[in-house]
Amino acid sequence: MNKFLCFIASLIIVLSSEGCRRQHMSHARNPVSSPTSASAPTSDSTLAARPSSTTLTDSTTMTRPTRPGIEEARANVAEIDFRYLTARSKISFKSQQQDIDNANVTIRVRKDSLIWVSVSKLGIEAVRGEITKDSITIIDKIHKEYSVYDFPTLSRQFNFNMNFGLLQALIVGNLPLPKRPAQKIKNERDYLLLRQSEGKVLVENYIGENDRKLKKLMLTEQPTKNTLRLDYEDFTSLNNFLFPYTSLVTLDYQSKADGQFYQTLLRIKHNKVELVDKSPGFPFSIPASYTRRP
Repeated sequence: MNKFLCFIASLIIVLSSEGCRRQHMSHARNPVSSPTSASAPTSDSTLAARPSSTTLTDSTTMTRPTRPGIEEARANVAEIDFRYLTARSKISFKSQQQDIDNANVTIRVRKDSLIWVSVSKLGIEAVRGEITKDSITIIDKIHKEYSVYDFPTLSRQFNFNMNFGLLQALIVGNLPLPKRPAQKIKNERDYLLLRQSEGKVLVENYIGENDRKLKKLMLTEQPTKNTLRLDYEDFTSLNNFLFPYTSLVTLDYQSKADGQFYQTLLRIKHNKVELVDKSPGFPFSIPASYTRRP
């Protein structure tokens, strides 16, 4: 399970487990604190839908907002729409084996088609990745190796339906699973809580009642109770959408090797994000001298 959760955590920022465990990056003691969000660019993108409040009244009680049902809540979630997305970001990653501080990440997305990522440290590109609807290809430029994964194999390996749409949703802060009836919905403080199941994994979506943005995502494997928590923060106006400029991933799991409990922390802080109509380019090729990892 810890492999599954680490894989999901890495792919939230479009990093594979290959890139996460490389030891050539710097080893600081603690993950860096996130800076203030960068100012957002402007464009003519369509305004994200916001639900209007409905009220119930009678002659003896005060007006109160109605609580939406499952389909209404899902339909009213304010999701981000775009043609192309580009982001320049910083990541920090801390696990039992590794401590990465302030690595640079460039992310480019062609909606529903392609995700491209480049990871560098000290001005040297270490990892380049390409995710399509069919496969994930990661190039390790330091060790001159590359890896190729396909979604059906990953889905069987991790007992979770892995697909391009899921990864794209996690990057931009949209709901990660398709819009279908949830197992349960309830109000919890300032959130609407939508529960779903995918294989052996319980997925809990915490949605803000006021802005209808996904604020927190919890993945829990049954019966181990290993968990991955994703918190979206620093929501900033971007082309009339609210975009989370900070994502914090917390992975808690029990190791099968020694039975001990461990925690992995990953933070991504976007310095600049743009939603554009023109392709930013997606350069990707594997040198003939590189070795494919099994």
